[in-house]
Amino acid sequence: MLQKILKGAATVGSMTLISRVLGFVRDMIIARVFGASAEADAFFVAFKIPNFFRRLTAEGAFSQVFVPVLSDVRHQSGEVEAHRLLDAVWTRLALFLVVLTLLGMLFAEPLMWLFAPGFADDARLPMAVDMLRITFPYLLFISLTAMLAAVLNTYERYWEPAFNPVWLNVAMIVAALLLAPFLDVPAMSLAWGVLIAGMIQLAWVWWALTPVGWRPRWSLAKHDGVGRVLRNMAPALLGVSVAQINLLVSTILASFLIAGSVSWLYYADRLLEFPVGILGVALATVVLPGLSKARSAQDWSAYNRTLDIALRLIWVIGLPATVALALLAEPLMFTLFAYGAFTADDARFAGQALTAYGVGLLGFLAVKVLAPAFYAREEMRWPVKISIVALLVNLILALSLIQPLAHIGLALAVSISALVNAGLLWWVLRRQDYYRPEAGWLRLVLQSLIAVVLMALLLMWLSKYWLPNWALATGWERAGVLLLLVVVGVLSYAFLLLLFGMRKRHWVNMS
Repeated sequence: MLQKILKGAATVGSMTLISRVLGFVRDMIIARVFGASAEADAFFVAFKIPNFFRRLTAEGAFSQVFVPVLSDVRHQSGEVEAHRLLDAVWTRLALFLVVLTLLGMLFAEPLMWLFAPGFADDARLPMAVDMLRITFPYLLFISLTAMLAAVLNTYERYWEPAFNPVWLNVAMIVAALLLAPFLDVPAMSLAWGVLIAGMIQLAWVWWALTPVGWRPRWSLAKHDGVGRVLRNMAPALLGVSVAQINLLVSTILASFLIAGSVSWLYYADRLLEFPVGILGVALATVVLPGLSKARSAQDWSAYNRTLDIALRLIWVIGLPATVALALLAEPLMFTLFAYGAFTADDARFAGQALTAYGVGLLGFLAVKVLAPAFYAREEMRWPVKISIVALLVNLILALSLIQPLAHIGLALAVSISALVNAGLLWWVLRRQDYYRPEAGWLRLVLQSLIAVVLMALLLMWLSKYWLPNWALATGWERAGVLLLLVVVGVLSYAFLLLLFGMRKRHWVNMS
């Protein structure tokens, strides 16, 4: 069990790592060319809107409810029936997305008023509206891509969909470097890059379906599985999308702050997505099919063990990542982005937002595993109730903290909301007896806590000794010192875990 989860998560995580590294290159280029300007703010909102809908319609709610139904049909009725379900779902999803995309393009300006009301009276509004009309069709391509990726994951083919985001980064890099100089509004090139990337990404997963033995076909035939997906879809929309809705609330409120605030939050979120993508998304991608399969077979021992292993991995890896984000937020911003139009002040302000986001990292990671534990059972009530609580917590805190802390308060509100969401999901799983922690948790928690405290003290001392002023350092100095700090942090934490008694047998016994 452990080896299977690790192998799948390592495959997804390694592909995600490639994508994230290339994503940092993309963001470094964007920061260097466009900085934290009004033009950049306009693009980030225009890109966030289709991304928000995509995470609701495809990667979020849809995938979470679709994978358990597909796994159940395959287990109970075989491949032929599974293919009938796939055709029926593909057809309905495509028709819905075509209509939604046309409406999004038609009502681009009202959408911009809704998602960025602070743009209403300045020059960012017309730029953002024009960009949104170009980026919104990305929703159609990437949502269909996400469905095909979910199919591949269900058939335990992980690397192709995990590699897919690389194409978005490549397209945007090429657009920023080659297309921008020829446009009156250079940042418009990024919008065209997004649209082209969506087409490439859909073609990529379509090609990857060859070993599965199924290709999408149009079919309006009725299928019971479609009804199950639709019944679970509405509550799942809210249940799996809290983080995205909270980030959207932050963007809306940040549009009222000084120019650059949206960009600072964007760059901080991009760095937060690094550990969330590599660990959280990788585990969720592997765990959901595993939980769904165990549920279909009524193997509750395998279900519990799968969830327990995933939570242990999140704790052991997510805890040091949380501390590292807090300690290295500003160095990360200076090293990756503080060049050209992205000033030292931009790096400091974005670093402050990253530190605030880092507070909730364990919550962001845990939700990626805890929510699928409910959806694998087709249990929708509790995630929805908890999501409403988390949304209210974020809204209240955001409105309370925006005045004294500006963009930092918005990021902190999102983090606290994520912790509340994860905590309540875990509590309900225990209360409903859906999950029972297996032996060894107390030892694991103590070992990790002691190791991470000592690692943090070491990093604090070394960062002051090696490079006390990041703003005055050259790019190579920043990169070299940051790399050393990361390597020292990883090695010291691993060594301390071994020193305090963590051994392979503590994990192998669970497999």
